[in-house]
Amino acid sequence: MAETNHPPVRSRVPNTWRSMLVLIGFILIGMSVGNILAAVLLLAYLATQGDFSMDVVSTLLQNPQQVPNGWYALMILQSTAHLFTFLVPSLVYWYYIERRKNEDFNFREEASGRIWLLVLIVVIAFMPFNSLIIEWNADMKLPHALQGLENWMRGKEDQLARLTEFLTDFQSFPQLIIALLVIALIPAIGEEVLFRGVLQRKLAESWSNVHLAIWVTAAIFSAIHIQFYGFLPRLLLGALFGYLYFWSGRLSIAIFAHFVNNGFTVLMVYLYHLRTVDINIEDTRSVPLGTAVFSFAATAALLYSLWRWTGHFKDNRLV
Repeated sequence: MAETNHPPVRSRVPNTWRSMLVLIGFILIGMSVGNILAAVLLLAYLATQGDFSMDVVSTLLQNPQQVPNGWYALMILQSTAHLFTFLVPSLVYWYYIERRKNEDFNFREEASGRIWLLVLIVVIAFMPFNSLIIEWNADMKLPHALQGLENWMRGKEDQLARLTEFLTDFQSFPQLIIALLVIALIPAIGEEVLFRGVLQRKLAESWSNVHLAIWVTAAIFSAIHIQFYGFLPRLLLGALFGYLYFWSGRLSIAIFAHFVNNGFTVLMVYLYHLRTVDINIEDTRSVPLGTAVFSFAATAALLYSLWRWTGHFKDNRLV
């Protein structure tokens, strides 16, 4: 990463790998607390709907459409669990272990308006190409000897797909606002603080090789979602967010890019359900090869412009 104007602060756990173990410990604790709190909030909400039982929680995760007002219940579960799995542990680690402040996530001056606009265009321009990668990854086949593993992976993928389809199946404007908050904004903040703000930053400082740090972080970012047939497209997204953070030096840029990616998809699905648009953005097979190639070329050109506009070619310091 690039140099900051703040004096270096010694971490409570100076060794990178030991501090990463501490971070993992915080995440596991946060995940446990978040799941308990989510269950309590969920049961309290379901009680107001006249259905108070642990069986309902299980049904919600397996067949949410069978639970009265299951969409809202799942949003409560999703948002609470995500906050305590990603954002809260990351901030506790950053403040207490690293002894840093919010402004220490940034290492360059505030980005100009044209940078924000360019990031918006880059993320949207990248979508058709990434849709082609999604299709290729989804068609992945394992050797016959691993048929059992493939069946298990397909089962998990189908379960997550049904859950995602249920979460994005809404038609009212209030539900759109809730979906943008839970599916777009909360993950954008929590995941970018953890993966780009903390993990990528620590790895870059330790290895003095920001490119390796970006791609390793992107791989971890993709793997932690446990979507086997979406690993490659999410890897590319993670790398894109990583380079946007590195070049701009502002964590808010990576958060914005992540929000645009998720939020644009949510908005397009909403408009499709209202029959306002005819394009189903979740149908990756509807993207022609020529469109995907143009998307890749446009993204590359836009990223080059962003690299030039941020002045990174003149200042290539890592930390």
